[in-house]
Amino acid sequence: MRTVICEFLGTLLLVFFAVGAAVLSGEYIGALGIALAFGFVLLALAYALGPISGCHINPAVTLGMLVARRISVRRAVEYWVAQFAGAIVGAALLFLIAKQVPGLKTHGAFGTNGYGTRSAVGINIFGAFVAEVILTFLLVFVVLAVTHRIAVVGFDGLPIGLALAVIHLIGIPLTGTSVNPARSLAPALFAGSPALTQLWLFIVAPLIGGALAAVVHQVTHPALSALKSARAAAVEAEAAADET
Repeated sequence: MRTVICEFLGTLLLVFFAVGAAVLSGEYIGALGIALAFGFVLLALAYALGPISGCHINPAVTLGMLVARRISVRRAVEYWVAQFAGAIVGAALLFLIAKQVPGLKTHGAFGTNGYGTRSAVGINIFGAFVAEVILTFLLVFVVLAVTHRIAVVGFDGLPIGLALAVIHLIGIPLTGTSVNPARSLAPALFAGSPALTQLWLFIVAPLIGGALAAVVHQVTHPALSALKSARAAAVEAEAAADET
């Protein structure tokens, strides 16, 4: 259960602090500050939680790990439940604080993602979909390339955090940057119908990007992928034996 608790806690903290940077401090720190907040939070959590759960804290990353055969279906489902639950709790805590700030708008905004009139540059639905697929592809590809088995060790967290920061620098003007279905769902639940009507894109596109990254990674790193898959299978078998 430690791994599931870490995924719950990590996603909670990512949403509270990183999305919180956009909601509470966005007008003071700008897009650059928000991008760095996402990157730094993920970097810190990678070192804190990576050796335990791998610090996925993102259903798209977990799907990539599943497609790459580094985790079992059961473990992936456990992670997804923990990630979505953690994100919702994190968003609820952020919403509670935001409501204590006079004049702060939460309805329709609240750090959510969007396209069309809800995009800073007015990107259309097709452009938003393609952008989210590509941005998520980069994140998951980097995670798969630098991690050992499912754990984040050594300096693995550094390129992952840097990648997420760069992704946000590009994605914030386009869609607000999702690349994480849990991060998109949770704030949308509190922002209301304007965000919920477009939510499907920010669930489907990141998952497609994550799955594509796993497929391409197996082509670009075939020997490494096979070795890590074998190691992950051994770890999963050992964990299952311990549980029984």
